[in-house]
Amino acid sequence: MTILRIALKSARFRRTSLLLTVFTIAISVTLLLGVDKIRKESKASLLNTVSQTDLIVGARSSPTNLLLYSVFRVGNATNNVSWETYESIAERDEIAWTIPISLGDSHRGFRVMGTSTDYFEYYRYGNKQPLVLDEGERFDGVFDAVLGADVARDLGYEIGDEIIISHGLQSADFAGHDDKPFTIVGIFDRTGTPVDRTVHVSLEGIEAIHVDFQDGSRSAVTIDAEQALKFDLTPNSITAFMVGLENRAQTFQVQRSINEMEGEPMSAILPGSTLSEFWRSISIVEQILFVISAFVLVAGLLGMLTTILSTLNERRREIAVLRAIGARASHVVMLIVLETLLVVTAGCVLGVAMLYGLLAVARPIVADRFGVNLATTWLDTTQLSILGGVIAGAVLVSLIPGFVAYRRSIQDGLALKV
Repeated sequence: MTILRIALKSARFRRTSLLLTVFTIAISVTLLLGVDKIRKESKASLLNTVSQTDLIVGARSSPTNLLLYSVFRVGNATNNVSWETYESIAERDEIAWTIPISLGDSHRGFRVMGTSTDYFEYYRYGNKQPLVLDEGERFDGVFDAVLGADVARDLGYEIGDEIIISHGLQSADFAGHDDKPFTIVGIFDRTGTPVDRTVHVSLEGIEAIHVDFQDGSRSAVTIDAEQALKFDLTPNSITAFMVGLENRAQTFQVQRSINEMEGEPMSAILPGSTLSEFWRSISIVEQILFVISAFVLVAGLLGMLTTILSTLNERRREIAVLRAIGARASHVVMLIVLETLLVVTAGCVLGVAMLYGLLAVARPIVADRFGVNLATTWLDTTQLSILGGVIAGAVLVSLIPGFVAYRRSIQDGLALKV
């Protein structure tokens, strides 16, 4: 009878304890691979928030702060960019297109962004994907609005509904522009980016709702929507703007020239490198999760070791009989290692199956709630290396009970102790 058949028969008689061990290993493997999968997909989702944009320009600030408020709608700008400065940069020969961004208002907890129709033409995310309208059309009138997918879903809006924009980031009643409602004319398809949680209006719309505001508060003279349309609605300033260049080889040259501009202090950042730097600053969280998962795996392997050691006393006669019929000490060690290998391999297979089962269930929920697409791709080299490490670690751990069994003599195993 081969060592493999003996290992299988021995495992069958101890199937209850071994099945529990297999399940423990499976949970550990699922956690390890799951954390690695979430880490990679979250990083890809973050880095693909904005694509095909060469520079993001705003008032002098740290690169991370400029990235956060211009792309993720988090925080506020240290200062605005004057319209004259924006136009002077936009008119440079090296620049192919720009997307102006005006922030500072909100609607029921969602940020409102003023921009131009170039936003629909040139903004890209993911793998150079353009923005697509799920319903309706782009804004054309001053008081038109296009909603992100999450805004429409969470607030239950449809095409043709009217919304009130609030001054500032708090939707207080006294700050609402009630006399200048916007009409929803379009709803974006889901992107998995901050676009989904943004209300988009024209720059002229932002100016129109503030014609009767002075120094951040409403003036004594009230101007309604119809009267506001008679004003010059050219912005005095914007929050930031995105830039696409004619020749991407000039990126660093243009960035340096903007950063060194005299007069108005400006910052120009490369979104790709800044996103990578931002990810490194927050990656400590996923590293902690990975370490916790590794400890769970270690606990599983130690539990397996405890199970094998506790059964050695029950198997002393079994091992002694094998030695008596000619099995070498190395065969006994190999038997223990092979049983361990079978248990851990089964645990890894079950863990991978559990991972893909969880991905199938969680994928639409995570994409809907957090905008992270958990792709059900095959295991990559890192994940295969994790599985290999788990199996190798289990084999090394199994050498401990194998060594214990090796040192026990035939007489010790055959002797009855009462």
